[in-house]
Amino acid sequence: MYFISTLMPGRPDFLATMTTQERAVMGEHAAYTRRLFEEGKILLGGAATDGAIGVIVWRLGSAEEARRIFEDDPAVKGNIGEAELHQFRVGLWAGNRFQSSPSIISD
Repeated sequence: MYFISTLMPGRPDFLATMTTQERAVMGEHAAYTRRLFEEGKILLGGAATDGAIGVIVWRLGSAEEARRIFEDDPAVKGNIGEAELHQFRVGLWAGNRFQSSPSIISD
């Protein structure tokens, strides 16, 4: 199953005005997501260069696992901003088009 999570910081100048505590939380978030990437749970992740939004695309076994991992993220726990998690259907992958049910990428 695929999921997408987003994090929109609580203020537009977040990157420039992070407090010491927020910087520590974001460091914990980076370590957490790096570990999950190494475990193969994250397909891609990153942030807009202006800091407006961060995005992670996940491949996980269940909605319960996705919710647990999402809620354990230090940035979500630390209430850095507005965080959302949604189940995600891959429609395009590396230039390939899929019909309503992907046949190359399986859940």
